[in-house]
Amino acid sequence: MEINGLPLHALVVHAAVVFTPLAAIAGVLYAAVPTFRDWLRWPLVGLAAVALVSIWVAYFSGESVEEANPASYDPATLPERADLLETHESRAGVLRISVTVFALVTFAAAWLHTRTGPVRIGLSAGVGALAVLTAVYCVLTGDAGAKLAWDGVQG
Repeated sequence: MEINGLPLHALVVHAAVVFTPLAAIAGVLYAAVPTFRDWLRWPLVGLAAVALVSIWVAYFSGESVEEANPASYDPATLPERADLLETHESRAGVLRISVTVFALVTFAAAWLHTRTGPVRIGLSAGVGALAVLTAVYCVLTGDAGAKLAWDGVQG
């Protein structure tokens, strides 16, 4: 799919690399600073939802780009690009899972916000840990994707 002549993937990854780290930062703050939880829970839910949707749209649109340009990633003729693509795809697979679980735990934490004791501690810890994992894989996936997109380009 294209928008104004550009592949959707090239456009939607910008939302993914902006909103996913913002959601992760909000998740870490939610987990680490209890006084922020009341104020931060709904913005965190919104950011996690946007991150979730943008990551999944980036995944499906990336598959579309690969299918539309098979010669650009052929391991027989371009092994370096094929290796970069494999790295990008494997990291994106972990990112899709981590952002999905992060969003679900975030939604549960917001829904069960008034609970106390082990439920609140467990959900807060889950939000914080998954936020860090999601942020790390967002950076790793974006780095691999940028190397793939800009491979061989002179600046």
